[in-house]
Amino acid sequence: MSAWVLPDHIADVLPSEARHIEELRRGLLDTARSYGYELVMPPLLEHLESLLTGTGEALDLQTFKLVDQISGRMLGLRADTTQQAARIDAHLLNRKGVTRLCYCGPVLHTWPDRPHATREPLQFGAEIYGHAGLEADLEALELALDCLDVAGVRDVCVDMADVRIVRALLAGVSADAETLRMIFAALASKDASELSSLTCGFPADSRQGLMALLHLYGDLSVLADAEKVLGHMPGIAALLSDLKWLAARLGSVRVSFDLSDLRGYSYYSGARFAIYADGASDALVRGGRYDEVGAVFGRNRPAAGFSLDLKQVVAAVPVRALKPAIRAPWGEAGDVRAAIAELRRCGETVVCMLPGHESEVDEFLCDRELVQVAGKWTVKAI
Repeated sequence: MSAWVLPDHIADVLPSEARHIEELRRGLLDTARSYGYELVMPPLLEHLESLLTGTGEALDLQTFKLVDQISGRMLGLRADTTQQAARIDAHLLNRKGVTRLCYCGPVLHTWPDRPHATREPLQFGAEIYGHAGLEADLEALELALDCLDVAGVRDVCVDMADVRIVRALLAGVSADAETLRMIFAALASKDASELSSLTCGFPADSRQGLMALLHLYGDLSVLADAEKVLGHMPGIAALLSDLKWLAARLGSVRVSFDLSDLRGYSYYSGARFAIYADGASDALVRGGRYDEVGAVFGRNRPAAGFSLDLKQVVAAVPVRALKPAIRAPWGEAGDVRAAIAELRRCGETVVCMLPGHESEVDEFLCDRELVQVAGKWTVKAI
């Protein structure tokens, strides 16, 4: 095998795309800062028990593992940064009030998490800790939407659900872990036949409610339909009311609901959302409430947030225009060097033509050139 061939689903990022990603990274961090979110930089690897404590099997299978040559302990390369942010909130900051944290860095996956995905996403995320009310859920949603707007993503749709609805329907039901896993899979795939078989011995209310979930997806009218069918079940009416409250505060953004969508079931503790855009094959943003995330670190407090992959977002928006630049001759004379330095101090990109070569660039458009006119160096359009 050639030395330059990379592993499957791992790729270099070339100049123009890399610039787009980096500019987007700065834009998203600035957007998060405008909401009061503080930047943290967790390590790429840490002890495996810390990285995976409290997470589901899916994240365990997605995590690369290796042995620390210093301690002999197992280490993991992070597949998600949320656990690390929760550890920082619980142990390093340990604040009493609301804490807002954001991060942006690579994560590694043993397998791509969707068709044609990279195994090295560049994950941006924002987490808000310490507030149990819907205000925190709404803030996470609004920040996520603002981040997509900064990225140039248009015509988005927010899809919402609440994992507590399924939990309420399963309350008091006696079922082993494998049966529950199969029920969740049947709900996710909307397999009515399989779900009917799995729940044949359940109490009538639970069975009928679970079967009803298969058809409860669509626009805002879904919540009214759900209230008619499920509203008599303890606690469900309040959960539907919360989803309606959140949707009503998203302005003109399209909102849909899929009450049987259980992606991240073991992770989320309340309302969850995914944001889709026209032309994107999968959700660009996933988030919601995950109050249990800090429990394993000895500090179980409310938490809500979201994350996205910058590489996926960049692939879903138009390519940015090339950055304008100035072409200049290479020279040792003090006047030309001073002219180039001054242009760069003013924020211009100046590409010097080295002797005997033309500069080949992918991300700059040399639309002007530095020329000497009447003994003075002047910038002229090409």
